[in-house]
Amino acid sequence: MPDFSYPDVLIVGAGLAGVGMGVGLRRAGIENFVVLEKADAVGGAWRVNTYPGCACDVMSMMYSYSFAPHDGWSKLYADQPEILDYTRRVVKDFALGAHIRFDSEVVSYEFDDAIDRWWVRTRGGDLYCPRVVVLCHGALHRPHIPEFPGRDRFSGPIVHTAEWDPSIDVTGKRVAVIGTGASAVQVIPAVAEAAERVAVFQRTPHWVLPKMNRAIGDRERRLLSTVPGLRALYRTIAFWTHEIPVAGFLHPRLLRVLRWAALRTLRRQVPDPALRAKLIPDYTIGCKRILLTSDYYPALSRPDVDLVTAGIAEFEPRGVRTVDGVLHEADVIVLATGFDTDNRCAGEHIVGRDGLTIERAWRDGMQAYLGMSVSGFPNLFLVMGPNSGGGAQSILFVIEAQIRYIARCLGLMRRGGATRIEVRPEIQQEFNHWLHAKLSRSVWNSGGCDSWFLDHTGKNRQCWPGTGTSYWWATRTPKSRSFELTRESPLRATEIQ
Repeated sequence: MPDFSYPDVLIVGAGLAGVGMGVGLRRAGIENFVVLEKADAVGGAWRVNTYPGCACDVMSMMYSYSFAPHDGWSKLYADQPEILDYTRRVVKDFALGAHIRFDSEVVSYEFDDAIDRWWVRTRGGDLYCPRVVVLCHGALHRPHIPEFPGRDRFSGPIVHTAEWDPSIDVTGKRVAVIGTGASAVQVIPAVAEAAERVAVFQRTPHWVLPKMNRAIGDRERRLLSTVPGLRALYRTIAFWTHEIPVAGFLHPRLLRVLRWAALRTLRRQVPDPALRAKLIPDYTIGCKRILLTSDYYPALSRPDVDLVTAGIAEFEPRGVRTVDGVLHEADVIVLATGFDTDNRCAGEHIVGRDGLTIERAWRDGMQAYLGMSVSGFPNLFLVMGPNSGGGAQSILFVIEAQIRYIARCLGLMRRGGATRIEVRPEIQQEFNHWLHAKLSRSVWNSGGCDSWFLDHTGKNRQCWPGTGTSYWWATRTPKSRSFELTRESPLRATEIQ
């Protein structure tokens, strides 16, 4: 009978990463695990991001796990409700419900050197003592909310896209949308359909390519579920659609074709030359994430939508005043300002070996080995950790590679009778020297933009310096020489069974 107070593995987060990790453990024969989720339901980012127009910019056939395929997608690119439903479906199909503890926000992690286990406490007072902790709370879970002067004086509601209030009705209202990134290009067309007038505040334009989306009809779905190999063919096409552009990101001279396609899209969708000029970025395409959308430019071209490029001076009771002195009146302000990504574990109390805190370990910026292991923190793994971002590839492909790798690391422990696994510091250092040297030549580092890929030190702490295929290859089998595998006194230690 599993003991969930002393689990072999404790997973933090019940989004797609945490759910996938749970499936990976079950497939590896590990049943004594628990998943802690701070909210009251599964879904992670797809549970909290419910703003109008919220959808995925990765093809549905790739935004799903190979071990949990789905034939029921209604579009080539799924909307938020379908992805949330897919998450719930995986939980049900793999019987993970009994392992999940909701309303369980973790407030501290402390490694016990004497017994090679973690002490994990929740805000509600529950205490767990797992052998291994896997952090699956992702990179995009802390909304970035700028401190605009006068914010408290605005008379209407202010809402961040990641904290959408469903009671807000924009019908017939004047709406100010601040930001023009990935969430903004989805929410702006949706809001423009209902609002009286929309003001879009742009600090930096983005490169845009059309989103080749379409409905998947009943007949096509039946064929996907009955014709052998058809679903695999769709997935293969989706994989390479996202994989091929990464070559250009690593070798920017190859990006001319994408730039030509983006400018062609802009010319076709924005007839006004003055508006078009405001939407041409001054950095290399790919430096920031390329936005896939076919309705953003048409929305900006509407007579009831204004693109504002002057900087924001302050909020006032009746709207937003820009540095040129103009007051843009608004009833509702939408912050499409992204997330804080500098430190995956910012503000978390994580204490590893010999009292080392994660803040001290990452005082000069996040770093890990293969995005999953951090020296000084034994028996701790991260999913979607530093420098494991997929560039253009589906993050679920990357996560699936990490799930397999972590499960195999637990296998290394089991076969060696180890109670502790920790990446060697010299291995982590050597890996990061290689990684940042390779990233320095990429468009993410050299493209001339200020993006969320770069932290406060100017280093790229987000991207993997290669294709999704190369990450899969690098993580196919853990190398025992990369880790310290040790065992405490057999009288006190408990092996992972």
